[in-house]
Amino acid sequence: MIYTGRFAPSPTGPLHFGSLLAALASFLDARHHAGKWLIRIEDVDTPRVVKDANDWILQTLDAHGLEWDDAIVYQSQRLDLYEAHLNQLIDQQKAYPCGCARSELDARNARHLYDGKCRETPPNADARVALRLRSDTIGSEFTDRIQGKQVLLHPRPDDFVLKRRDGYFAYQLAVVIDDHEQQITHIVRGADLLQETFRQRDLQSHFNFQKLEYAHIPLATYANGQKLSKQNLAPAISNNKVVENLCCALKCLGQNPPENMHQANRHEIIDWAVKNWHIEQIPATCVLPNQQET
Repeated sequence: MIYTGRFAPSPTGPLHFGSLLAALASFLDARHHAGKWLIRIEDVDTPRVVKDANDWILQTLDAHGLEWDDAIVYQSQRLDLYEAHLNQLIDQQKAYPCGCARSELDARNARHLYDGKCRETPPNADARVALRLRSDTIGSEFTDRIQGKQVLLHPRPDDFVLKRRDGYFAYQLAVVIDDHEQQITHIVRGADLLQETFRQRDLQSHFNFQKLEYAHIPLATYANGQKLSKQNLAPAISNNKVVENLCCALKCLGQNPPENMHQANRHEIIDWAVKNWHIEQIPATCVLPNQQET
């Protein structure tokens, strides 16, 4: 099977430097293995979507020479597909309704690891409900290509949400179905999603989907420890500083570009990076000196 990777941003704003790191790492890993690199816009959570963010993201990728294969997939256009797979789980009694409000979950300390209340005592038929996976997994492990062996052990099964009480499909359901439908084989992304991998692998098992290879790059932080993120108002990537951005990103990814690389154009930089890509050289941390515009 051909190596197929992907970059799957949420259109909640423009790309920042941390996003560029993830995009570049996934692109280079795919191209180094003579594979395909796909783009998926994860806009299933429509209340968080920012107008024109899709265009900003694609313009930035294009400006930095990250050329994708095949048509772009938009989650908001695949709701029927998610519903069909969710109904499959319901028919197999692998999903169940949950009427617990967030305040109730907080009061029971059950928001992050559900306590199974509605698994044992179903909500009323007219209740406003979420749908949860009926998991049978309390322990799981996998080997990340960057982070090494990962082990998770829960005191009880992790019955996470598949469809929210407000009617929106949960991230976990959509991403697992999309990765399968797009025939993704390898995922390279930020370490902020490392723990989500356990849930995704669990759901892959319930659907009998092929397991994927994962690699989680370190999060970019400032010297004070603050993570680059939209929540922390990380500045948008400037498309007027492409060469500087790419060289800085390659250094953060431990790829050691030549000192004269800043004299090259974007295509020469990308060509060099594909040929000289070594995922094993990615460091444990990526620290930026200050909060200047990138």
